[in-house]
Parts: sequence; C-alpha cells; structure tokens
Amino acid sequence: MAAAAAPKTFDIPKKYKAVVYDKPGTISTKIEELDTPEPGPGDVLVRLTHSGVCHSDMGVMENSWRGLPYPTQAGQVGGHEGVGIVHKLGPGSENGRVKVGDRVGIKWIAYACGACTACLEGQDGVCFNQKISGYYYPGTFQQYALAPASYVTPIPEALSSEDAAPMLCAGVTTYSALRKSDAKSGQWVVIAGAGGGLGHLACQIGSRGMALRIIGIDHGSKEQLVKDCGAEVFLDITKFDDKTIAEEVKKVTGGLGASAVIVCTASNKAYAQALDLLRFGGTLVCVGMPEGDSVPIAKAFPAAMVAMSLNIKGSAVGNQREALEVLDMAARGIVKTRLRTEPMENLTQVFQEMSEGKMQGRVVLDLQ
Repeated sequence: MAAAAAPKTFDIPKKYKAVVYDKPGTISTKIEELDTPEPGPGDVLVRLTHSGVCHSDMGVMENSWRGLPYPTQAGQVGGHEGVGIVHKLGPGSENGRVKVGDRVGIKWIAYACGACTACLEGQDGVCFNQKISGYYYPGTFQQYALAPASYVTPIPEALSSEDAAPMLCAGVTTYSALRKSDAKSGQWVVIAGAGGGLGHLACQIGSRGMALRIIGIDHGSKEQLVKDCGAEVFLDITKFDDKTIAEEVKKVTGGLGASAVIVCTASNKAYAQALDLLRFGGTLVCVGMPEGDSVPIAKAFPAAMVAMSLNIKGSAVGNQREALEVLDMAARGIVKTRLRTEPMENLTQVFQEMSEGKMQGRVVLDLQ
C-alpha cells in the first residue's frame, strides 16, 4: 500500500509587512511590521499574495462615509479583496472544506455567522453579526491575515490571483446588483459610472454573462473601455444635462426607458438622474456610496413612483453563492478585470489617483 502523502507545511515568519492608515481622515498610508498571528478555533492563517484596491477603502480611510458608526482609527489595516494561500489551520479547522495549501479569497464581509435571519435567507451581505474586512477588523493590505475557515472563498484553478482579487468585491457586488434588478435577457440596463472599477465589470457581466443590453454612462475619456466591456451605447456625461440624458436614453430604448439603472458611482447627481431613465416597472439599484453628508435620492416622488410602478433597491455585496458564480465566470473568461498591479509601497499614490477620478479599471496590490 502506498504511503499517505505528508501534509503540506509552510515556514511562517514571526513578523510580516502590512499597510496601515496612519492618518485617518486624509489620504495617507504607511508600511509597518506586525507580529504574525496564530489562528484560533475555526480560523485559518492566509498568506496573502494580492489585494484589490476599492473606492470603499478610500471612504473608510478618509472617514468620508457619514453612515459608518465610528471613525476609522490610526493603525487600521485596510483592504477587502484579498487572495492568498492557506498556511495554517486553527483548532477545529482540520476537517473543514479548506486545507493547507489551498488558494482562497477574503471578501468585504470577512465573517458572517450563518445563523441569523439574514444569513438563513441567503443575505449574508447584511449578516447581523458580520465583521468587515478593513474596518475595525484587519483587512487585506497585509501579507498575513486570519479568516474563518467556513467563510473564505475558494479560488478556481484557472483564475490567476490578481484577476481573482477584484471579483471578491467589485465582481460579486455588481453581479448581485444586476440579479436584484430583475432585468431579463434582451432588456436595456443603464450602468452609471460604467468605466470605473465596478462599472466596467458590470458592463461585462451584464452583456456577456446575462445577455442584457448595456448603456454605459461615464466621462468621455472612458468611452473605449466601456464599449470594449460590452456596452452597446456609451453616453458622455459631460455632454448632457439631466433632461437631455433622459431623452437620449429613451431614444436609444425605443421611447420607453431602461428596465434597470445600476448606479456604480459614488455620485448624488447620478442618483438624481437615475429615476428619469427608467421605463414603467423599472428598478434603480443603489450600489455606489456617495461621501459626505447623506442626501436623499432626488426625484423619488411618491406620485411618480406609483404612476410608473418604479422600484428602488439597495444592494450590498453579494452572498457566498454569488461570489462562487462570478469567480466561475471570470475563470471561464466571460469577465476580466482591466487592472494593473502595484507594490504595496505605492498604495498612497493609488488612492490619490482614485481621488482625482483618473483611474480606469482596477488596481491590485502585489503583496509578495
């Protein structure tokens, strides 16, 4: 009888590098050396190799999201699109679904309890006991991280780690939003912020994965990117006012309007325009989170909502099943993030570029 293969082991250093928010409220990060943690019961220790950089990370760092309950503290490790290799199992994780050597992902929801009403209904994105990666819980801008063995996401073999990272937030978030829109194949869907990190994935998932007809709205400099990602129609936001952009969408859609609008940009103006772009029975899905003081969605008049039978839905990150499905889409080549990699030392510059609205697609940090 052949001898059983020896269990895989890794040399784990006592210290590792992490990028922290050293001056919350500003765009500023710093590399620090931290002690490598020991995985507790039910946890795994993941050696992270890549982490996507998301607009949400900037909102947390700058304390610009008024809806968050507490201000971010100095020393917070940000990030929530982490991919790496399981290096060690905590007690009780030995017989779970992941083993040492597996490649896994850590998402915005780093932990969901699986037992609350939201989790039991497949809404783990709003788990009542959730822990958020990069906000009062260590994020993925670091070389080692602890994660619950039951909630890390397996990464398909055919998908590279840098391509997988953005799928763990931008990918699953836009996929879930498109599903919640209830738009059917062949119907028109508007993506506001179509050339951004979320928007360019929404264009691909919608057009190539769900057979939707996509109208992309963004700055004119992003037209080629948006069309390359599957949008049939591109509208340069700088060339329209609120009235004429609604007229143009109705013209494109045969006079009716779109079946859904997915707002991927953090813009109150985009939300103010969205309802006028919808046909009867249409759905506005809120994804982008405007910074600063909260502002109600303009033009959400009850009379118009009733007369047109319109819907407004909020969509946080998707659930575990949706994460697996969108990773499978990426592994099959249906969706591919337009990205570039940067070393962890460049995170402050990446955030500055994001703040200035110059970023196309996504940036992924190489943590190796």
